[in-house]
Amino acid sequence: MGLEHVDGVLLDIDGVLVTSWRALPGSVETLAWLRAQGIPFRLITNTTTHTRQDLVATLADAGFGVRADEIMTAVVATASYLRTNHPHDRAFVLSDGDGTGDLDGVDVVATPEEADVMVIGGASDEFSYDIVNRIFRGVRDGASLVGMHRNLYWRTSEHWELDAGAYLAGLEAATGVTAVICGKPAAAYFDAALSSMGMPAERALMVGDDIVNDIVGAQATGLTGVLVRTGKFTPASLDLGAPDHVIDSLGDLPALLRG
Repeated sequence: MGLEHVDGVLLDIDGVLVTSWRALPGSVETLAWLRAQGIPFRLITNTTTHTRQDLVATLADAGFGVRADEIMTAVVATASYLRTNHPHDRAFVLSDGDGTGDLDGVDVVATPEEADVMVIGGASDEFSYDIVNRIFRGVRDGASLVGMHRNLYWRTSEHWELDAGAYLAGLEAATGVTAVICGKPAAAYFDAALSSMGMPAERALMVGDDIVNDIVGAQATGLTGVLVRTGKFTPASLDLGAPDHVIDSLGDLPALLRG
């Protein structure tokens, strides 16, 4: 694939640009290269710990210069879904960060017992048996179930971490209710990122470390999928999908685009 076939790039953050919010080798330089080449990009992330403004500051500390309008998060996508599909409903949000800054227009309540919609974000120590059990009872009693994403795990600089997708799978199995997913790999999430750049899927590519949520999800939307061997990548990842390209790290993207 030569540079002339790509008008835009979607990039995951965790595992592609950074690990534990420290820049991965070559990632700062690649983002600067994309900007210098005039190739628009969007950071399309399932990260739920930061608002977009927080991400701008956190990424700046890691050496990246990005604007809030170049970042799309699963929290923003979830807020959009709730405003459209549950405009008068109360939502209980269980997540690893305070996403209220990006949940504008959503009636967020303090307990599951008050809620019409149960929203599951990133996993954390807040995912106790008590709170998950109360969410389970609420869904059994008729509350809707919404997931910011379906990530099963992620990787820090030290070890692997279980994520909310494991809890969602259990809630779905126990209640018989299938959660609506707002972040990756939902097609609407990729479409929104492409729309913000004003281009069709066939003119863009997605770079990620998650074969299912990043690559297979993007390919289903018509994007070219580029898998990096950083972050949560393992050799077994290739048993779960067929990326269009595999590169060692984001630092190899310029060479791929130059053909």
